[in-house]
Amino acid sequence: MAKDGTNRGGARPGAGRKPKALKDKITEGKLTPTVLEFPDVASFSGEDVPPPKEYLKSAQKNGKGMCAEEIYNETWKWLQERSCDKLVNQQLVEQYAMSVARWIQCEECISEFGFLAKHPTTGNAIQSPYVAMAQSFMKQANHAWYQIYQIVKENCASEFPGKNPQDDAMERLLNARRGG
Repeated sequence: MAKDGTNRGGARPGAGRKPKALKDKITEGKLTPTVLEFPDVASFSGEDVPPPKEYLKSAQKNGKGMCAEEIYNETWKWLQERSCDKLVNQQLVEQYAMSVARWIQCEECISEFGFLAKHPTTGNAIQSPYVAMAQSFMKQANHAWYQIYQIVKENCASEFPGKNPQDDAMERLLNARRGG
């Protein structure tokens, strides 16, 4: 603690060596997986994606639907395929979905209104506020995705090749511009 009573210094969040993935620990022989035997496999039942909150389904001011619900469902199914859906907090997935949806909304506004805006008092050209908002939402989406991906990486015992929801963010943006 500094003389003025504020907490400064110390370890920064995310600083230091990153933990090894579960797959790497098993491969190196530092961790031995335990195989569980279940007596009656037929008694297991599948579980659906938890229903998204209402704010992920709300319509935008321009009347278009928000794609947050679609992103949420896609991300949750991706987690279920890797058996990590119980490890990731539902609120984190909702935060990721909402951030990506808002980023797409800002990018659509930039496409519609351009990169420049008119200053309210002087009338001079200034940077569009949508540019800064888009950058902020993209940063939030990436931060949430890194948290989700780190949980999957540390707890998934097998490789998970193929597409992930973060890879589809730009594709979703381009489809939204086309109206698809």
